[in-house]
Amino acid sequence: QVQLVESGGGWVQAGGALRLSCAASGCTVSVYAMGWIRQAPGKEREFVAAITWIGSAKYITDSVKGRFTISRDNAKNTVYLQMNSLRPEDTAVYYCEAHQSSLIPTTNPQYWGQGTQVTVSS
Repeated sequence: QVQLVESGGGWVQAGGALRLSCAASGCTVSVYAMGWIRQAPGKEREFVAAITWIGSAKYITDSVKGRFTISRDNAKNTVYLQMNSLRPEDTAVYYCEAHQSSLIPTTNPQYWGQGTQVTVSS
């Protein structure tokens, strides 16, 4: 099992920035990649970004490219999502995820964080 604990999120005005963190513990050796999935009210889950555990290959969805950056700290088993130039359409619950398969993007990972609300006001 892998446990994911998120922090960060909150409220920000359009154009602002937030950083999300996700700390992994447990059987992290089985993890291929970690990342973030978001879900806005009334909308389907959307892949946002992912980074592989080995090699740190990064994947970013087109709608946030140039604004969001994913990174990791191996020593802390922590993944970060730096979100800049936030827009109202970025408002959603953001879930940290970890998965064992090499399939990226995915919106059906094996492990989920508890979710953190990001609200961007216009």
